[in-house]
Amino acid sequence: MSAPIFSNHGCRLNQYELEAMKELAADAGLRDAIVVNTCAVTAEAVRKARQDIRKLRKANPNARLIVTGCAAQTEPATFAAMAEVDAVIGNTEKMLGDTWRGLAADFIGETEALQVDDIMSVTETAGHLIDGFGTRSRAYVQVQNGCDHRCTFCIIPYGRGNSRSVPAGVVVGQIKRLVDKGFNEVVLTGVDLTSWGADLPATPRLGDLVMRILRLVPDLPRLRISSIDSIEVDENLMQAIATEQRLMPHLHLSLQHGDDMILKRMKRRHLRDDAIAFCTEARKLRPDMTFGADIIAGFPTESDAMFENSLKLVEDCDLTWLHVFPYSAREGTPAARMPAVNGAAIKARAAKLRAAGDAQVQRHLEAQIGRQHEVLMENASMGRTAQFAEVDFSAPQQEGRIVRATITGSNGTRLTA
Repeated sequence: MSAPIFSNHGCRLNQYELEAMKELAADAGLRDAIVVNTCAVTAEAVRKARQDIRKLRKANPNARLIVTGCAAQTEPATFAAMAEVDAVIGNTEKMLGDTWRGLAADFIGETEALQVDDIMSVTETAGHLIDGFGTRSRAYVQVQNGCDHRCTFCIIPYGRGNSRSVPAGVVVGQIKRLVDKGFNEVVLTGVDLTSWGADLPATPRLGDLVMRILRLVPDLPRLRISSIDSIEVDENLMQAIATEQRLMPHLHLSLQHGDDMILKRMKRRHLRDDAIAFCTEARKLRPDMTFGADIIAGFPTESDAMFENSLKLVEDCDLTWLHVFPYSAREGTPAARMPAVNGAAIKARAAKLRAAGDAQVQRHLEAQIGRQHEVLMENASMGRTAQFAEVDFSAPQQEGRIVRATITGSNGTRLTA
């Protein structure tokens, strides 16, 4: 009898939940099993999950294979029909101890083989999800799940359900425990982080949560925020950016595009000028602020001129860390029915965006040479600055420690110290 094999696809939140599933499976005594946690963000993500399932089954012919995650939630029949798959469980079911106790039985019956309920009926975020995970230096705490918005390219609300928040007191208690365990940095994570609090009494905002964490956990050296929607940023979050040095000066923005017409067709809630205004204001409040951003290349109907507006946004917002996504039609979304852009053009535009991002990274890194930075060590030889740049050290350092270092050079992708 061997311990289960876990395979994860997709986002940081999926990785977070995988850690929780490992604990649930261990508590249930699950053995001789493979668990594949899928992603549904693109058709390519689903294809890769199916490929991984076939590969894992071939390598482990006698193990039971269980599929879960967003793709299992949005298209359970696809995975249930695969000969390699023994059970399919939804995003709600995967976080329940009863599910794993049932799966730990030697036989999976017909009633257990497909356990996927209506994700839209879920109104709370399970408390056990807030157990942080990470390296010895950084822990991730989920404070929110789901999304109430319906961007035309996105299937994720149908895999995650509507937005629901973890109460502030529960979040603060978890972060206190993480600090007591020696973590020097905590990252707040969720599907639509800036919607945190809308479903809680008195409808607090993300900025309220950030200020409360920093006030009630004074021993936390560094607090970091994962991806946010800049149009939903509240006054208290801007105040925290301006006044709280323990809030890291790095924000990853869900921008998606730089052309107003495409943004409208995406059903985004901001326009180009809104993104530029936010970045300008945030950098005015915190001059050392850096930005990452998600940008889609080749969204349906995107003309050359529209793409140039996206490309120019990299400079106009002074974006540093880009996540570029070549558009991939996702069945079941409105965008999949819009006039498509030629595949070769999508690939070329994505390459141009990545090149612009690489140039921005190089420019940022070169500007750091000679400066001193507080670096959180992720292992003995590499750490990250407050702006999330990687730093290589010539002499070994203690993992998890924050060290003050003078930057001596850059190789174009990393700093040296």
